[in-house]
Amino acid sequence: MQDMNSELMIGARDIHKSFGELEVLKGVSLSLRKGDVTAVIGPSGSGKSTLLRCLNHLEVIDSGEIVVEGEVLAATTDGRAKYADAKHLRRICARMGMVFQSFNLFPHLTVLENLIEAPMTVKQLPRAQAVATAEALLRKVGLFDKRDNYPSRLSGGQKQRVAIARALAMEPDIMLFDEPTSALDPELTGEVLRTMRQLAEEHMTMLVVTHEMGFAREVANHVVFMDGGRIVEEGAPAQLFGASVHARTRDFLARAY
Repeated sequence: MQDMNSELMIGARDIHKSFGELEVLKGVSLSLRKGDVTAVIGPSGSGKSTLLRCLNHLEVIDSGEIVVEGEVLAATTDGRAKYADAKHLRRICARMGMVFQSFNLFPHLTVLENLIEAPMTVKQLPRAQAVATAEALLRKVGLFDKRDNYPSRLSGGQKQRVAIARALAMEPDIMLFDEPTSALDPELTGEVLRTMRQLAEEHMTMLVVTHEMGFAREVANHVVFMDGGRIVEEGAPAQLFGASVHARTRDFLARAY
C-alpha cells in the first residue's frame, strides 16, 4: 500500500496523448511516492508504455501536468501542454533512469563502455570515477566478468541486467521499466526479476510496466490496471489480485494466469 505521507516523486494529472486520430491516453492521473514499487498492468494497447514514455519526455503530452520531485516538467496552458525550458528538462529527466524492453545497448561498445559513456559525457565524471561506479554496479547485477564483452556476446537476460546497471550508473532517484522481460524466455526472465527484486528491497522508487503478474503481486506495493487509455482500478496487490471491484480487472486477471 502506498504511504501517502512519503515524498511525492512523480505526480501526473489528467494526461492526454494522441497519435493522429488515435487517443492513447484519456486523462490518466498517477502518483509515485518515494520507495514505491508501482506495477502497471493491462492488455496490450492499453496505453501503459505510452504513459511511461510521457513521464520522462520520450513522448510529448497533449495536455495535463507532470511534476517530478516538486519540479514541473509539463503543465497545461490554454488547453495545450507547455514544457520546462531545455536546461530544466534535462535536469528533471536525469532523475529518472529508463530500462527498455529491447535493451538499447550500444553494440559497438563493451559492457563497461556502455556503463561509463553517459556519466562521462553528461555528468562530466572523470573516467576513473565512472569506471569504479560501473564496476560496482556490474558486481551488483552479477556481470563483472562480462565487463569487456560486447553486447552481441551476451544472452538476453544479461543484456537487460547490463541495461539496468547502465541506468543506475546515472544515479537516478526513480527507475522506469518498460516491459523489461517481454523479450526474454522464462529462464532469463528470472535473472532480470531477481535484479529488480533486489532494487525493490533497497527501496529504489520504481515504476514498472509489466506482464509478470507474479512480480506485480509479490514485489510491488501498488498496482495500477489500465485498459483503453484509462486507469480502471488501482490499489495494493492484495486488493487488486484478491478483491478487485471492477469486472474488467477480474476478467483480465483471470486470463493473465
